[in-house]
Amino acid sequence: MKRIQAIAITVTTVIIWLTATGTAARAFDAHAGYYYPEPQTREVYVSDLALAPDAGKRSRAAFVIGLAAQHDKQSRVVGYHLFAKGTDLEKLIIVATGDGQYDTLYRLRALLASLTSMARSTELFARSNQPQELNFLDFCKLIGFTQVTVSNGRDIAHQIKVQ
Repeated sequence: MKRIQAIAITVTTVIIWLTATGTAARAFDAHAGYYYPEPQTREVYVSDLALAPDAGKRSRAAFVIGLAAQHDKQSRVVGYHLFAKGTDLEKLIIVATGDGQYDTLYRLRALLASLTSMARSTELFARSNQPQELNFLDFCKLIGFTQVTVSNGRDIAHQIKVQ
């Protein structure tokens, strides 16, 4: 009986500690400290859309490669880089390439909003009933990204769990 009580107290203590430190909600992020600083802000975006039937690791890689190729073809500096990371390339990372562009949460969200117009031009969005109602995070959900992190590449990062 004492052993069961000791285990219960230990489990309760660990749960309280994990909850207090946020560790339970924030699994280890191997990319923080390498591509971006530890995120200061986080949010959850819930999309009503279902995962596209053809969504997978290849489609997420193709999206990132295709967008980079599109920017290269236009011969313009866009001010950010996109990376697909994670075991199944399920994490989208967007990092600014210069100072002063995406240095507030509002500017990071504006970047995501500007990516919406690009997403609306894809075949995947065209298949939806109302593409004008969808945004970039909906697009991320469609192709299977579960996390989007945007950063100024220096001291600001915002992370979004896409569900």
